[in-house]
Parts: sequence; C-alpha cells; structure tokens
Amino acid sequence: MLAGAARLARWADSAAVAGPGGGLRAGQDCALPAPAVERAAEALGLTPQQVRTDWDRARLAGLVELHDGLARPGWRLRAWDRDDTAVLRGWVALFDAWSLARPAPPGAGPALIAEVVEALPQLLSLLHLSAGPVRLPVLLDMLEQRVTELRTERCEVPYGPDSAPGPADGGTGAEAGDAAGASLAGLLGWALDALLTVGALVPPHGAPDGAYQGAHDASEAQLTPLGNWSVWIKLEQICVAAQSPAGHIEQSAEAMLRGSARLTPGPARAEYRAWLAARSVGAAVEELLTVARGEDALLRGLAFEALRAVGAPAEAAVRAAADEPGLRPYALLWLVEHEGGDPDTAPDVLTREESTWLWVDTAAAVADHGETQLLVRHLDSAVQGSVPRLLEEVRAVGHPRTVQVLVALAAAHPDPALAKAVRRAAFQVHTGSAALG
Repeated sequence: MLAGAARLARWADSAAVAGPGGGLRAGQDCALPAPAVERAAEALGLTPQQVRTDWDRARLAGLVELHDGLARPGWRLRAWDRDDTAVLRGWVALFDAWSLARPAPPGAGPALIAEVVEALPQLLSLLHLSAGPVRLPVLLDMLEQRVTELRTERCEVPYGPDSAPGPADGGTGAEAGDAAGASLAGLLGWALDALLTVGALVPPHGAPDGAYQGAHDASEAQLTPLGNWSVWIKLEQICVAAQSPAGHIEQSAEAMLRGSARLTPGPARAEYRAWLAARSVGAAVEELLTVARGEDALLRGLAFEALRAVGAPAEAAVRAAADEPGLRPYALLWLVEHEGGDPDTAPDVLTREESTWLWVDTAAAVADHGETQLLVRHLDSAVQGSVPRLLEEVRAVGHPRTVQVLVALAAAHPDPALAKAVRRAAFQVHTGSAALG
C-alpha cells in the first residue's frame, strides 16, 4: 500500500539534496509542481497520476514533511527499513487522514462534512465488530442516528427558510442533508470511497467504477485486514486512555508528570500511555520536551521516562534534543536504550562531564522533591569514586543548580567534616572562586 509512497519519498529526499536552493519545494496546495512530477515520473517509471497519488500518500503517512514549503524526509522514512512499527504507524496515519484522501461532494457544507467525519468512528466500529460485510442501508441508518445525536447534543434546532430537513426533524435517507443540497447518502458514499482510497475497505462488488458513490442499496461495505487492524488499534487506544490510574489525561504534560511523580513505576507508565493515547504523537513529544527544558529537574527526568513510552516516533525529536546541553545526557541515554543497549551500561555513552552534569541535575530533583537521606545516598552514584574528586568536578561543570545542591547536601550529611567540605565548595561556586580548591 505504501511501497510506492516510500519510493517517491526517497526520490524526493535525493532530489532535495541535489536540487537548487537546497530542497524540493511543493506548491501552495502542498502538491508537487508539474516539473517535479515529470522528473519523478521519468526517474521512477511511473505515470504523472501515480506520482501525484504516491506523493499524497507519502505526505499523509508522514514519509515526507513540508517545512515552509520545502520537502524533508519524515522520521518514518528514516526508520522504514529497520522498524516494522514505523511502517504500521505510517499506515495508521494514512488511515487517520481518510477525509483528505478524496474531495468532498460538490455542494456539501462544512458543517455537515464535519458531522459525518465525527460520526464515522461509530460506523467503523460496527464494521469491525460485524467481522463481515454490512449493507449500505444499515450504515446510512446508523449515520443518520449519529448525526441526530450530534445535533441534539448541540441543542441545534432548524431555523429559517433555508433549513433543510434532517434526521432530527423528520428527514430520512437521501433527504437528510444540508441547505446546500448535499445528502447524507452522498456523503456516506464519499466517506466509504475515501476509506477505499486509503486501503481500509474492500472494493464493492457490482458498483460503478468500483466506488461506493452511486452504489445500489444491495451493495455492502467490508473492512480489509488492515482496516480491521487499524480500527482495533483505535479501540485499544480508547481503552488505554480510559484506564488512566490518576486521571490526568486531559491535563498538560507538566500537570500529568507532577501527578505521576507520586506513583510507582508501573502505574506511572500506565499514566504516560493513557496521556499519550489521547494525543497526536508529534504534539505530545514536543510538549514533553518543552517541560524537559524547564527548571524542574524532576520533571526533566520524568519527561524522558514518558518519552520511553512513546518509542520510535520520538527518536528524531530526541536526537535533536541531544544537541541541547541541558537535555543531552537524558537524550543520549534514551537513544542507547531505544536502540537495544543494556540500561546498566548505557551511562558509558556519557563523557565524564556529562555524567557529572547529570549527577547534579538528579541531585537537584532529589533536593526539591525527595527526602534528605536520598540526597546523601545519591553520593554513591557519582562516577568520581571519592567526594573530593566529585566536588572538584561538580564545581567545574557549570550546572545552574550546583550551589543549591551542595548546600542541601551539606545540611543533610551526618559527617561534619564532609559537610564542611561540601559547604566550602558551595561557597566557592557562589563567589566564583572555584579554582581556589
């Protein structure tokens, strides 16, 4: 289904590198301009129409991303040959974008189109649970009922001479529609044809041109294996979101992470997954990284724990975050574990300075949110092996919370001599005399 899209995306990537201006530029409608279509068709041995179809699929599946009109390879293209989940997620993204796959019928108003799009998950659930073909009149009846419910929920009452009959006021079948003249029956055909275009439905038997628009009442709709799998994934996401142990799925990433800080690892991971299931992956990853860039070291660590629940879709953003000094140690450890490295040896990828910075950052989290004895025990995790060497390197690492961490450690440590040395180090950092030793 997406092999042609992946092939075109790779061509676009190579064309972007070789092309003038450093990139392949799409038109204002995000489509490939005619010269690029001709070049792609010649290079790949395709017709121009095949190129346009593959381009649309590549964009909708996340194989190609447009940045200010310039085409760039999406993270899924980078992971395409080594990560099966990237391929499956790409198809789910295409499935999610079904309403963009075919133009809506002429005359259909945006309000009615939005109602049909909102109602379609219920029809898809019926097709999934039926595990077989469903006749179009059954789907149309369910669509009418769902549109009626949506209008009732909005307390929408027909008003004025332009009000068209709909399910809520006695209209049925092809009569139910909007003032522009579109019918629910026509929009049902459009929706089914769009799902057919993205590979979610089996082509109808005996319908003109193998399409659902204009199909007779005896026609049936049936999900393909991919369609069934994708609907199952959506239902699973709903179930995961409903199992939020702490009830933070509607809150911001910061609020969710603060609430999860009180949970043990298992329930915390369930909370992360529930929060992620209720959002698009890209937006969720960016929100988590924004929290990680803040001043709260505990939330920084928890944000990367939540990103572990995201997995492969977060890889590109985490790699970019590795260029930010404040996030680099967390990002490098995340990448090692994501690539199958041993968590026990993952810290070996950090330089001595990065390890020291991470030690200070973790100590800041403990000082702000933990017990004092945890801060004392945190000394044992330092890579330096001795307190004098640790203090020397901590003074030099330049973490913004160094003074507060050292003051808190000095106040908590039971050894007066060691506490004095730590307090002296805090004073030296504070006054800028760290070199005095």
